[in-house]
Amino acid sequence: MKVLNFTASALFVVLVFYLLIVGEALLLPLVIAIAFWYLINTLAAAFAAIRLGEYNLPFPLCLVASVFTFLFLVWALINFLSGRVQAVLEVAPVYQVNLINRIEALPFVDLAQFQEMNLMQLLTDWIDIPSYATSVAASFAGILASGGLILIYIGFLFLEQNHFKSKITALASKGKEDDVNEILDRIRRDIQKYIGIKMFTSALTGILSYIVMRLLGVDFAGVWGLLIFLLNFIPTVGSIIATIFPAMIALAQSEGYTLFLVVLLGIGAIQICVGNILEPRLMGSRFNMSPIIILLNLALWGYIWGVPGMFLCVPFLIIITIILSYFPQTRPIAIILSRDGKLVVPKQEAFGNFSLNPDSKLLEAGQKEGSESP
Repeated sequence: MKVLNFTASALFVVLVFYLLIVGEALLLPLVIAIAFWYLINTLAAAFAAIRLGEYNLPFPLCLVASVFTFLFLVWALINFLSGRVQAVLEVAPVYQVNLINRIEALPFVDLAQFQEMNLMQLLTDWIDIPSYATSVAASFAGILASGGLILIYIGFLFLEQNHFKSKITALASKGKEDDVNEILDRIRRDIQKYIGIKMFTSALTGILSYIVMRLLGVDFAGVWGLLIFLLNFIPTVGSIIATIFPAMIALAQSEGYTLFLVVLLGIGAIQICVGNILEPRLMGSRFNMSPIIILLNLALWGYIWGVPGMFLCVPFLIIITIILSYFPQTRPIAIILSRDGKLVVPKQEAFGNFSLNPDSKLLEAGQKEGSESP
């Protein structure tokens, strides 16, 4: 029986991932819409927490303010990038020539065989930048192309959000509605905390990096600061790229190697202090996830949905770990996903036949069934 259950579970997981890959064109806009819808509601809740004397703003008004704030931020981002992308493209050939000259001048590297190659061909042999850049461009182009579908999804989510709780209560078995709501509340709290901390640390890293690059005279410091802010949402890999890329730009625009080393060390120090010291302290033990599992999860979702999957991989892992930790049968998997095996588990065995809480109705029901059985 256990073998059959394991086989059925494995086939189900394979089927789910197959459907995620095949249905990317339909499912990815939906997931992005859910992420935007969640962010708008989170911002509305923050507005609702603001007190004006003895009064709070009505939630519908906060929701409208949140929508307009979100749209303004998106408009500001697009406007900021559109005014600088053309300038970056115009100076890119100069960076290409300068970077090749800087690398060729290194005494311990013989690049004579690359004389006929351009910058992109040269760097392909090291870190495969073209394929990464193509993936990024294709992913964001796909998101923009699906903008209308995303807006439709968001609109329907707002129309349906008042009925979500009643639907979930109706789906849950009798007497287990509280358990379902407890899981959903914990997922909401943990995702909200993760996004809040990640927004703060990524913004801090981007701002500090921008200040360093601006003081050192790096071209387009605002663009690279924004890029660092976005890349820091991608675990580990994003931070490495966000450190190396501005340093390479500094190398391309300067005559020597001093600016390159100063930018590399400066931004690297910021990444270490914020990412390795400040962020773990803010996160605490709530997100007890294994670094190896995070990297594997990053590679998996990057393969399934490209760059958007890399941004979403950690929230997905948090949700899966929380759900698995609530079921005694799947809790060993949650322990494997954790860093040190310590989980924040519920006080009672959710969805089980008994409860560790002596006041629980589930325990009383289990004891009653046990006393009636022969």
